Amino acid sequence: MTMKTDILIVGCGVAGLYCALHLPKEKNIVLVSKDSFERSDSFLAQGGICVLKEESDYDAYYEDTMRAGHYENNPRSVELMIRSSQDVIRELVGYGVRFERNVDGFVYTREGAHSKPRILFHEDETGKEITSHLLDAVRKLPNVTMREYYTMVDIIERENTCYGIVGRDSTGEYSCIQADYTVLATGGIGGLYEHSTNYRHLTGDALAVALRHGIRLQNIDYIQIHPTTLYKKERGRGFLISESVRGEGALLLNAKGERFVDELLPRDVVTEAIYKEMEKEGTKHVWLSLAPIPEEKIKAHFPNIYRHCLEEGYDVTKESIPVVPSQHYFMGGIAVDEYSKTSMERLYAAGETACNGVHGRNRLASNSLLESLVFAKRAAEQITEQYSRAGSMPEVLADKAAYSGYEAEYRQAVLAAIEKEKNSHG
Repeated sequence: MTMKTDILIVGCGVAGLYCALHLPKEKNIVLVSKDSFERSDSFLAQGGICVLKEESDYDAYYEDTMRAGHYENNPRSVELMIRSSQDVIRELVGYGVRFERNVDGFVYTREGAHSKPRILFHEDETGKEITSHLLDAVRKLPNVTMREYYTMVDIIERENTCYGIVGRDSTGEYSCIQADYTVLATGGIGGLYEHSTNYRHLTGDALAVALRHGIRLQNIDYIQIHPTTLYKKERGRGFLISESVRGEGALLLNAKGERFVDELLPRDVVTEAIYKEMEKEGTKHVWLSLAPIPEEKIKAHFPNIYRHCLEEGYDVTKESIPVVPSQHYFMGGIAVDEYSKTSMERLYAAGETACNGVHGRNRLASNSLLESLVFAKRAAEQITEQYSRAGSMPEVLADKAAYSGYEAEYRQAVLAAIEKEKNSHG
């Protein structure tokens, strides 16, 4: 079976949803998800979303982002993200997103490597709050067809031009979705790792496709380990203890109850300090104490963390909790320009699967949701502009039978490429 549409979006996190909301309403859009629409990593983001509070904060925000990224960031991407942040927040509020407020307006929190509070939040489930409202808005669009449990296994390509994808549904049937423009928003690579905060079905599918077709990649060995996930003996997705907990005063302690690091240093620095402390003590975790945070603030600002830890047998208002670093975020990905255009014609990538250089070597806390939204919208804007210059493409079919054995190669291909890049950097 072959489906024809104007624009195809692969992925249902904030990047895919926000892109759909900014595409022309007269164009037919198909949005597919590898799992259910409520199981994107965007739903899992706890801490918040950064915003330029006022013009006087621009230089500090810019410097914080660059310093966290070890000055390997793309300056233009950083500028675009920060300058676009206020418009993005206004639009999110328009979609019904409920950021924390008081009588004076928005309430801002601070996280590691930020020189001042500039992060908007909704309790400790900011990602869920934003993504659920965007998902509701997309579901109301009459020009968008949404399909769950549909896995992209390859793209349809001729002469470095993308004509859509080949996918597999939940019954194992393969089909083609042809499109004038395709946007890859498939998320990160956490499913490739033993310990990760990501959903297990996020296995770098878009990277595997890019490797197969010679689509340019960038910084694919730049992988962020989050310092604090709740330690547990068994394998599986780690429960993130948001960086905003440390931003509000929580302390990292060793087995002796001693503080051993500045909790608000960049994530990679804190992670390295934790690993060193674990090695020195011969332990499998360190401890996070929320004692400096008032109990009422813990329950109001971090209700999900408080509830989850209780379910695991820890009362964070009375005792420290065991934490360990876990794979969290992918700074590299499919190389894109400032409009999220890849090296292949009519193919775009946005969100964690893309790399525009905004994060450099290490992402600043709470820049992920903002970056995804800003550059997904820019992809939609350029696709809209391109339609005024070029019409639809002719139908090009793929041999679906050729893909039945390819998915098994995904993990090994992506992991091998990451390892090769690591070795090339010494």
